Amino acid sequence: MSEKTLFIELFQPFAQYRNPFTFYYAQTYPLPPKSTIIGMLQNALNDWYGNERGLDIWWDLKVSIHGGFESVFWNYQQLIKGTKDGISLVRFKERPILWNQGRPLYYYPIKSQRTPVYQQELFNGWLYLFLRGPIDLLEEIRQALLVPDKVLSLGRSEDVIFVRRIEFVEPAKRYKAKEIIFTYPTYIRLPNELLRVERFPAYSIPVKVVFRNDSRPIIHKAEISSNTEKNVCFKSVLYAGVGYIAKLAEKVWVERFEVDGLMPFKILLNYGWL
Repeated sequence: MSEKTLFIELFQPFAQYRNPFTFYYAQTYPLPPKSTIIGMLQNALNDWYGNERGLDIWWDLKVSIHGGFESVFWNYQQLIKGTKDGISLVRFKERPILWNQGRPLYYYPIKSQRTPVYQQELFNGWLYLFLRGPIDLLEEIRQALLVPDKVLSLGRSEDVIFVRRIEFVEPAKRYKAKEIIFTYPTYIRLPNELLRVERFPAYSIPVKVVFRNDSRPIIHKAEISSNTEKNVCFKSVLYAGVGYIAKLAEKVWVERFEVDGLMPFKILLNYGWL
């Protein structure tokens, strides 16, 4: 099946892409991870858990993420939080009961700690997504985003998005380079041995999430129970901000995309797609 590339331009007033590896405050990733984007697309196509079209077709979809937000601010609010005895909302038979000020959360014996924490949030963002995959799936996505039948969100349910543009694109140029200047913030997967200047912040982001009952992927929200397992696959990425320069030990292939009204996008062919 032939592959195409779909370009999506989004505006998002507020966002919080929770980094699960932060505990004493709720840090946000600077850009949405791949799993969050795939979840938004599945929701747009009413294929919430990816089983209608098949899990593989969703998670094999290649995504390149670009864009940024105007500012970062902090909210002080009560959240359900992990404790020293374990992780909230998960039943561990061998571990002590997690307490929520002595009160059960939902039902016994699942308990957790509710506490005020700082939550980092993003304000006024423009996101540019490139999707590469089967043309049939991309056309379904294009139609669903052009005429959505619901309010779409990216991240939390309250973090609504507005689709500004969506169109098929082709690389204007492919070339090899040892030095790349990024015009928009983006995620890359460059190995350390290729980097000559290591100034990039590193994150471990979720790229695939599957809910299972007894190793079988669920097909509907009603199947979720206290025994449902959430299997998450993480990958390490580097975050390249505006004007970041990647100086490399050897030349790599770069795809240059030109979209009307925007600066050129540069995607490392083997390292810029998640």
